[in-house]
Amino acid sequence: MIFSAARPIKTVTLALTGASGMPYAKRLLACLLQANIKVWLLYSQAAQIVAQQEINWHLPTNAKQCTAALCSEFGVDPSQLTAFGRDEWFAPPASGSNPADAMIICPASMGCVAAIAAGTSDHLLERAADVCIKEQRPLIIVPRETPLSAIHLENMLKLARLGVCILPPVSAFYQHPQSVADMVDFVVARILDQLQIPHRLIARWGEENNY
Repeated sequence: MIFSAARPIKTVTLALTGASGMPYAKRLLACLLQANIKVWLLYSQAAQIVAQQEINWHLPTNAKQCTAALCSEFGVDPSQLTAFGRDEWFAPPASGSNPADAMIICPASMGCVAAIAAGTSDHLLERAADVCIKEQRPLIIVPRETPLSAIHLENMLKLARLGVCILPPVSAFYQHPQSVADMVDFVVARILDQLQIPHRLIARWGEENNY
């Protein structure tokens, strides 16, 4: 099974787990909104802790409060950005009758990867990923762990064979990054490229960066 982003991407489910890598998540969210993509945001309790610890980013536990806070932070309204709680089973991403055009899990913990590979769907984040797979919508997983055990690799291989894009947050140095932000942008650009969402984060290979 190979997923395709040939259809225009208008709605993306963005999920955050408790793995390290919140700078990627926040920058990705900003870029999706700047590209006028509608975002359904899912996040775990561990993601709240990591976001606060890594970048002092507060994600309220209450989904409605989180929606209001993020809409204010990014200058959008709830019609473009809506957060959902882990047990909101009536949320759009929970059903194949109303799936997003694509889903991104960034960062993805190995526990999350294992649950998706096993098809457990114990809460909304896992169920949304399960829906993407069964509906053959693009699913991008940004796994953040090192070193990787055989268990981790086998779970990711299982998902890759189903057409899931496994995109480790590995920056390149041929762009001559001058800051951590440059390295974050490289990874976010590669994620957006998978969904053919336009951006101006980095220069293309063989092109001069005039951005």
